[in-house]
Amino acid sequence: MKKSKFLALVLMEGLMGLILVGAWFWTTPQEIREYSGQTLSSINDFRQQTVAGIQDLDTNTYNLTITGLIENETILTYDEIVNTHIHYLKVATLHCDDGWEVTVLWEGVLVKDLLQDAHYNPNAQILIFYSSDGFTTSLPISYIVNNNITIAYKVNGLTLPKSEGYPFQLVAEGKLGYKWAKWITKMEVSNDTSFRGYWESNGYSNDANWP
Repeated sequence: MKKSKFLALVLMEGLMGLILVGAWFWTTPQEIREYSGQTLSSINDFRQQTVAGIQDLDTNTYNLTITGLIENETILTYDEIVNTHIHYLKVATLHCDDGWEVTVLWEGVLVKDLLQDAHYNPNAQILIFYSSDGFTTSLPISYIVNNNITIAYKVNGLTLPKSEGYPFQLVAEGKLGYKWAKWITKMEVSNDTSFRGYWESNGYSNDANWP
């Protein structure tokens, strides 16, 4: 092969490589690091805190059960939650009780919308969250409704990582991190105000207010 043809072939292969890299870059979602003039933390700034290790839930078989003081027990698939409810974006800070924090952009659906679909008893007082790793916690329904609390499936524009609760993490704004349930599989509408979740039953405050 003549040198000129060999160089042309090398240049052609290099150009094709650049095109493929460029196509990957422009079609692969990139993490959002600024929103409405506010600088965001990185997904990599989260620290791992779990009850029984990172969970591996398959959205093809995933179900979220809503039970308790509702007209009918409701079982929702991942697609039913994500594709049939309004999406909300909000910047919120997760403050961990051991001193670290992240401020990121969450995208999710309102918990109160899911409760309304299940025709929950409006006089019920608390909502108990159950996670696939055995974690539990509870929050007043008035707090959930009045603050438009969401369960998120995206963070900084990317699908929620498994390490951060995929497919859904509770965004418990104004509460310390041990209220931010990950890998949520069930929500129970209840009047059992004496209920204490995993950490709360081990001496942590049930209010968990920040600051």
